[in-house]
Amino acid sequence: MYVGIDVGGTNLKAGLTDESGKILAVRRIPLGEFRGSEAFVETLAELTKAVARDGGIESENLEYVGMGFPGAVAEETVLYTCNIPLENVPVGELFRRYLPVPVILGNDADCAAVGEYFCGAGRGTKNFCVVTLGTGVGGGMILNGKLYSGMGAAGEVGHMVIRSDGVLCSCGRKGCWETYASATGLIRMTREAMEQDRQSLLWELSGGLKGVSGRTAFQAVTRGDAAARRVCDEYLVCLAAGITNLVNILQPEVLAVGGGISNESDELLLHPLQEIVARECYSRHGGYLTKIIKAELGNDAGLIGAALLPKAR
Repeated sequence: MYVGIDVGGTNLKAGLTDESGKILAVRRIPLGEFRGSEAFVETLAELTKAVARDGGIESENLEYVGMGFPGAVAEETVLYTCNIPLENVPVGELFRRYLPVPVILGNDADCAAVGEYFCGAGRGTKNFCVVTLGTGVGGGMILNGKLYSGMGAAGEVGHMVIRSDGVLCSCGRKGCWETYASATGLIRMTREAMEQDRQSLLWELSGGLKGVSGRTAFQAVTRGDAAARRVCDEYLVCLAAGITNLVNILQPEVLAVGGGISNESDELLLHPLQEIVARECYSRHGGYLTKIIKAELGNDAGLIGAALLPKAR
């Protein structure tokens, strides 16, 4: 038995799984106020004990605990996370003060890729990628059946530049893919379109600039709004640019798109995305087309992947 923990910006989610990735018990708690790294790790230990009890086993009998963090990790140390003030924190060492079991750390998008590879959209492949579209853009890569992490922080696909003098990114560069293809980027583009067109249906659907979400433009498109159509077309071009880059560089058999935006209808998102990438990717000349599909595991991908991390290393 293993426990996988998905560390999010607002919630902590832990699941007890077996070796096949089947979830046997789940617990979710709010992240709450950050009270320091030691208190944070103690919370992770208590969450682990609780979900193990829910599954009917003693926590000391766990094979290990896998954790996915939104940032860079190395061995048992969190090097840096953007949403939680953790930097060079020896999570494994601190965790064993409260629960003496092995700890394995991974990046959250890497964990999502591992989960999808073994239990979801990547089953049966050797080369597989996941792109997650949320507040930012994350990525995970399985190459020849193994998770590729480089020296520890590979897969930060959101920070490839698609516009050399584009929008300033939180990382300090301009024109990062994340600034255009994330939900945050889509919201910015929607607001800009609203300010340019005061008659747009976007105003009615959102109730104003503060009410805009990642779904607003897609909702307005279904009702024939021209401004929303321009936003969605631009968004798809930007999304396809990054995915085409990944396909050209890695040529995976399957690339799965996850995250909240991926839940839009296939007609509005997946199908036009597939068409653009098929038209623009270099491998079309040789007849080798990467299959682009939606991720299958939803919010459980990171949890399952954290629990199965050693299988991909």
